[in-house]
Amino acid sequence: MRVGLFVTCLVDAMRPGIGFAAIRLLEAAGCEVVVPKNQTCCGQPAYNSGEREATKALALKFLGEFEGCDYVVAPSGSCAGMIRVHYPELFRDDPAVLARISPLSQRTYELTDFLVNIARLEEVPGRFQGTLTYHDSCSGLRELGVQIQPRTLLAKMPGVTLKEMVESTTCCGFGGMFSVKFGDLSTRMADNKCGHIEAAGTDAIVGGDLGCLLNIEGRLRRRGNHMTKVLHIAEVLAGPEGEA
Repeated sequence: MRVGLFVTCLVDAMRPGIGFAAIRLLEAAGCEVVVPKNQTCCGQPAYNSGEREATKALALKFLGEFEGCDYVVAPSGSCAGMIRVHYPELFRDDPAVLARISPLSQRTYELTDFLVNIARLEEVPGRFQGTLTYHDSCSGLRELGVQIQPRTLLAKMPGVTLKEMVESTTCCGFGGMFSVKFGDLSTRMADNKCGHIEAAGTDAIVGGDLGCLLNIEGRLRRRGNHMTKVLHIAEVLAGPEGEA
């Protein structure tokens, strides 16, 4: 099974270790992983800003880079949702492109969804000792139905105790352009989320979208919380690089 890893621009720029962790997980599932070196952005920021032509250009670039893969996997429900749900919408009036991009969109998965429902990963390579709580990111949850999948994988880790926070499915306030346009409201939402995280009393908050995690981590630290770790699900499931 030839799987193209869409690293996402945020992971590449801010925490590339998530991409390497995703590779280790996909390889543990028996996949041949390819990472097109010229990949960039899925186009979501442009799409959310109303820049449809710029979004189409990035979608066509993505199509050219990943069309030959059996599947495409992204360590982000937000980016996977953009590709799977919104790419076909962009080209609904262009039958030639739509005939190519719709099948690729349907072969695109968020990482944990792919590992559970397509690759059927039975054993995760990482080891983690401690308590976690999980934040369900909006796009992954509402566009792709990602909720049970990360918890299913965490349950395969004997050292992990998962404690559900209050309102785990409520937005953290990031929302890409939302946090820029509505800063005060975004901050209040982030404060609410951080309060729920702290009330859960866990060693770490885990999620599947780096944008949400950066937003949460920034707010936690500004509130004076320097103890709670903020981890991507791939980092927990794969463990540190080189870990047996």
